[in-house]
Amino acid sequence: MQELTHYINGTHVKGTSGRFSDVFNPATGEVQAKCPLASPEELNAAVAAAQAAQPAWAATNPQRRARVMMEFVRLLNRDMDKLAEALSREHGKTFPDAKGDVQRGLEVVEYCIGAPQLLKGEFTDGAGPGIDIYSMRQPLGVCAGITPFNFPAMIPMWMFAPALACGNAFILKPSERDPSVPLMLAELMEEAGLPKGLLQVVNGDKVAVDAILDHEVIQSIGFVGSTPIAQYIYGRGCSNGKRVQCFGGAKNHMIVMPDADMDQAADALVGAGYGAAGERCMAISVAVPVGDETADRLIAKLVPRIEKLKVGPYTAGNDVDYGPVVTAEAKARILGLVESGIAQGAELVVDGRDFKLQGYEGGFFVGPHLFDRVTPEMDIYKQEIFGPVLSTVRAGSYEEAVKLAMDHEYGNGTAIFTRDGDAARDFASRINVGMVGINVPIPVPLAYHTFGGWKKSGFGDLNQHGPDAFKFYTRTKTVTARWPSGIKEGGEFNFRAMD
Repeated sequence: MQELTHYINGTHVKGTSGRFSDVFNPATGEVQAKCPLASPEELNAAVAAAQAAQPAWAATNPQRRARVMMEFVRLLNRDMDKLAEALSREHGKTFPDAKGDVQRGLEVVEYCIGAPQLLKGEFTDGAGPGIDIYSMRQPLGVCAGITPFNFPAMIPMWMFAPALACGNAFILKPSERDPSVPLMLAELMEEAGLPKGLLQVVNGDKVAVDAILDHEVIQSIGFVGSTPIAQYIYGRGCSNGKRVQCFGGAKNHMIVMPDADMDQAADALVGAGYGAAGERCMAISVAVPVGDETADRLIAKLVPRIEKLKVGPYTAGNDVDYGPVVTAEAKARILGLVESGIAQGAELVVDGRDFKLQGYEGGFFVGPHLFDRVTPEMDIYKQEIFGPVLSTVRAGSYEEAVKLAMDHEYGNGTAIFTRDGDAARDFASRINVGMVGINVPIPVPLAYHTFGGWKKSGFGDLNQHGPDAFKFYTRTKTVTARWPSGIKEGGEFNFRAMD
């Protein structure tokens, strides 16, 4: 049985709390490793090392910091398959999907190579007689990130890459369900030239999270996970005077207009709804066809596609469509919600409850499910299922479809499939959702734009990656300078305007 470690001050450190969490192989259900759960004292040691290392890193010019990011990109490409295999083994993703996880994180690192440009301040020459005003973007100090199980490579890089590029040190608390890849990323960052102590990986549970939230040295916290925990972290972190950004749950709607290409829409829904076994915060979990005729055509296209999905372990080849969910508890919760949908009157068109995979009976596999005639009061509509379950809510009109998405408490992502440019423009303008796709089912922005949801999907005023990341991980200092010439004048006691 492998015993994993923390990564503190450039060294793999065994846990000392005596508490561990099981790391499963989701395809077999077997425990493959033990993950140490940090005590507050272990977290304090990591913070102390980060605090000691950060001033020299902040004093390193941005171009040199960017060169570390350049080398890190090279190493990520070199070790892409190794990282993806470790990710698939612990999370259950297919191998191509795991590589995509690493790749989307890598793209944010590439964006951070532009740190010298992104960290430039502003300058006003001659703001007053002999007076110049300029601003500087300076690092916060020690920052922290609490990341989820579903993207163990991408989301840590979304956080620590811009934080480090800005001159901060970073404490990463990854999910205890799949912690190996974050440990590997910390090793690669130091191989790329990052000084020891600047990127610490502290594995843990709520004990470690609360220690992060209450630690007076930690200046900012990023979080991605469920909405209840996002609200908890945001409230407690802000009350402790920290800068906090939290991203929570989602219920992403895809509106299908009568004029849409139904084959294109069906393909998009299958990929967006069932990819990664639905364990994505940007997964499409609600299809909203406009009109019964549209709904009937869409269901007819979806059923054969869903019934042909290949479900299996990542070792079964690159033609596997999706793998297991992450834990037995996740599987039980998904199937429980499926049963609630049936009990509350939804029509189960594709029934995956009896799915079994020969040779992997102990794995956490969930067959694909498709519901039709779902209504807004049902649990399968209100709750984030985070599994391979697609619900169809029939709308009588475009306005009714838009209202469904707008009235839902979550506002992470949404999409519309149509050939009508006017409808698409209206939808993009009016919808109260943070990320919008037009004939694009999963509208995750590229690294040089920002990622973030609205309503109960996001807490805080700045998004992840893109320009917002460099704002979040720095604070602005404004300097007003005067270099008088001639004889020094006496003090002034009135607050004078700039003439």
